[in-house]
Amino acid sequence: MKLLKHFIVMCLVLGTFTKAVAQNRSRFFIKSNHFVLVLDAKSNKAEIDSLLRIANIPGLTSDMIISGSIPNIVGGWRIKKVKGGAVELNKPLTKNQPVTQLNHYLVTNNIVKTESSPGYPGDVLYGVNNFSKITVRELPSGITRFFFPGRTDVRRIQLSGSFNGWTTSKGLMTKTDSGWVSDIKLEPGPYAYKFIVNGQWIHDLNNKLTENDGHGNYNSIYYRYNYTFKLAGYNSAKRVILAGSFNNFNVSELVMTLQGSRLEKQLYLHEGTYLYRFMVDGRWITDPANANKSAKDGIMNSVLTLGEHITFKLNGFANAKDVCLSGSFNNWDPDMLHFQKTATGWVLPYTLPAGNYLYKFVVDGQWMTDPTNPHTTVIAENINSFLSLKPNYTFVLKGNNSAKTVRLAGNFNEWNFYGYTMAHNGDEWSISMRFKPGKVLYKYIVDGNWIIDPGNRQWEQNEFNTGNSVLWIGN
Repeated sequence: MKLLKHFIVMCLVLGTFTKAVAQNRSRFFIKSNHFVLVLDAKSNKAEIDSLLRIANIPGLTSDMIISGSIPNIVGGWRIKKVKGGAVELNKPLTKNQPVTQLNHYLVTNNIVKTESSPGYPGDVLYGVNNFSKITVRELPSGITRFFFPGRTDVRRIQLSGSFNGWTTSKGLMTKTDSGWVSDIKLEPGPYAYKFIVNGQWIHDLNNKLTENDGHGNYNSIYYRYNYTFKLAGYNSAKRVILAGSFNNFNVSELVMTLQGSRLEKQLYLHEGTYLYRFMVDGRWITDPANANKSAKDGIMNSVLTLGEHITFKLNGFANAKDVCLSGSFNNWDPDMLHFQKTATGWVLPYTLPAGNYLYKFVVDGQWMTDPTNPHTTVIAENINSFLSLKPNYTFVLKGNNSAKTVRLAGNFNEWNFYGYTMAHNGDEWSISMRFKPGKVLYKYIVDGNWIIDPGNRQWEQNEFNTGNSVLWIGN
């Protein structure tokens, strides 16, 4: 009976939510001991996806609802089309059914700055934690411990955030004599979180870093650090500031503190290349421990690179005067990254975050693709070389040995007909790419003919009745 009340409250709240934002016939209700969700196919994608996430229905997307290409059952939900282009999903209401919260979706829906997963280029370049009382700390074992002080009178408290999919069914914290704790293994990066106390979502009142959750409340933000700036020899200085390109050289934000025999500043720093320097009692200095320096606007800076180290090479062109690297990673600047000339050609060591990139070489002002890289794509009628750093999936198509070209296209490149050219080695064509977690739709283009992946049994129908192969990338 108590569980049923939870569902009734949720349905009432969600009913209000759908009326307020969707202005359509989408709704939740309970009927004959079944939890029922009706989705109006005329709604926009964002609204449908939001309701699917509220109901926790993985494997079903707004594209499937709108196109009408839906399976009969997904994750225990039975699905059928109803009048007016709507789709009805229903699931038996059992005592083991987890209670889904409205705020579960809203807090994730409005995370813009913190949504990127560690290892993927994102908007958050750096971060420093700010607690009135430390409630999140790193243990010597490398585990991150979250602490909720007090409230030992309640039955349970859950920890929910971007690190566990904003779960409402897991994340139980352990009660202690002074509060509740939960230990989690986190990779470096920014994370948003909240506590669920007796079904109520509460942000961390001891954490001064927050963001709007879109529903009149806040998410708490925590940064798992990955870098420490160090400066020795200035222990008697009154005030030392760290400033860099990651914080627009703000001279009042990152104050260094004395740790033993040197000054230090810990922070989260996203992979990339940064300029930085120290201000010691009002005077700028570069990092004496870092020999890598670069001048910008007449000012000398230290250079820090975090990420994957790669060496671009161009053989030959002995008579060239200048060779540069230009790509999506530097806004296609043709005069920023200069190669060094060697006995056999040209070479440029560089550091990039993990991800997918397009690039070209610029030889004495003439643009060209990388002659040793078989992977290319066409954007705005320009052929570019393609590179993936730390790829998390390799597409492989066996056979088709007589084909002249095999390309890959999907929802990740808006089904661009030119796709990404695949390399031909032995009896297979292949290309590796890096994706964020989620659903990937794709096809191969063999000499101009679109085919689904014969080596992948997962596929779904499309609007052309030709099918798309389906790939799920996990966290």
